[in-house]
Amino acid sequence: MLAVLPSSCLLNLASVWKQTGRHLQPVRGDDAARFFGQPTLASNEAAQQKLLSMPLLIDPGCAKQANLNINDPHSQLTFVAPKAWLQHAESCSLALSNAEIEARQPSGDDEALITLAVERFTALRVKQRLEDTLDLPALSPTLQKIVALRSDPDASVDELLPIVRVDPSLSAQVMSLAASPYYAAPGKIASVEDAVIRVLGFDLVINMALATAMGRILELPKEGPRGGTPYWLQAVYNATLAEKLCQLMPVERRPKPGLVYLSGLLHNFGYLVLAHLFPPHFSLLARYIEANPHFQLDAIERQLLNVTREQIGAWLLSSWSLPEEVCKAIRHQNDPDYGGLAAEYAKIQFLTNRLLREQGLSDGPLEPIPGELYLQLGLTPAKAINALQQLMEQDEQLRELTRMLAA
Repeated sequence: MLAVLPSSCLLNLASVWKQTGRHLQPVRGDDAARFFGQPTLASNEAAQQKLLSMPLLIDPGCAKQANLNINDPHSQLTFVAPKAWLQHAESCSLALSNAEIEARQPSGDDEALITLAVERFTALRVKQRLEDTLDLPALSPTLQKIVALRSDPDASVDELLPIVRVDPSLSAQVMSLAASPYYAAPGKIASVEDAVIRVLGFDLVINMALATAMGRILELPKEGPRGGTPYWLQAVYNATLAEKLCQLMPVERRPKPGLVYLSGLLHNFGYLVLAHLFPPHFSLLARYIEANPHFQLDAIERQLLNVTREQIGAWLLSSWSLPEEVCKAIRHQNDPDYGGLAAEYAKIQFLTNRLLREQGLSDGPLEPIPGELYLQLGLTPAKAINALQQLMEQDEQLRELTRMLAA
């Protein structure tokens, strides 16, 4: 069955299920791309008409049009369909606009919204601290020490090395990273000290340790959107490109590269938290994301859960005392107009994520990048594209680095 609705709206699967009396599921993105990407459909009017002869649901907002510009978001197939081709379609209210989704949202700050969302789906009544209610695991002693060091502007390698030495898994990871092709260290890596001081440096070791330890606190979801970018691949590419863009900024505007890199590694941490808190509903969220590749992820999450991965991820990281710049970057990464504390961190994340979406290396719809965003960061589109091209030339090494972190 096909569904036709305005391209600026969310396809509401609940409406499809109610109208058909069947629990129809979205086709996998790669299967849809192959089907709608057939060369005949792009150029042959008879094939296009035959396509639309399939069982069809159409939103009333489209049914009134004399001609429709049909677009498939998976394959980018586009053609014009006369109204006569759609006369057999069932009219059904399929679409939800961003304004309608926003109008249904409860009011309150992030903590209140997170609590409300958990109450809604678990029937818990919060009578104790929010951290206990959410049943989120506590930080290990090693991770607590690393968080404290990351938040201390005066911390040094001398304080980091003892923590790394006493943690076997962290020591092994540091040695593996230092020996990886991406860092191309000259000579043999003789010790943890050698790996940290000569190859990786304080910022990189502490950021990688934080990101991987936090990633292991919460399991990667098994019911995520099919065809999505793997969690660690997205994290590594986002962090690496964000750092490259940061280093291209004018010195007087440049934020701290280490915190920019950490923001990139953890930018999607809220995805793991959503899967942990809402397991029965996360599968439904995944199906909605599959059915709406053209729609903003945060809007889909607000529609289903009343809370987004950015809100819940930033809140949790803040409660664990991560630097405020990182928390603000994660919370406001989808808002190019954000002008509050640490705005440059959030804007770099916005730019990085949109550039990577064009390469299929980050989840979410393709979106234009505002020209003023480049000006605010002291960058140009040409510089950003050049940084992206340099990143893609390191694809093999970055994927090896990703495999190490994911392991």
